[in-house]
Amino acid sequence: MGFMINRGKELIRISPTQPNKIEYSTSSGRSWMTRYVGSTCGDFLDLIDNGREILGTTTKGLYYSTSDGRSWMKRS
Repeated sequence: MGFMINRGKELIRISPTQPNKIEYSTSSGRSWMTRYVGSTCGDFLDLIDNGREILGTTTKGLYYSTSDGRSWMKRS
């Protein structure tokens, strides 16, 4: 569990300055681009890669993404 995960050829992280933003890097962390930003999920606290999806623990509950963090759905 953590603020950053390694998913294939990308690093995916919770932005260190904006916790409602997910960023990704294809340059081993030398530069970062925005993948998702929004208030629907709340602030991200933790990311977990379970192989099929990314799980995000947030201030509004547990969310999951099957699109490498581009969109998020609440896990009921």
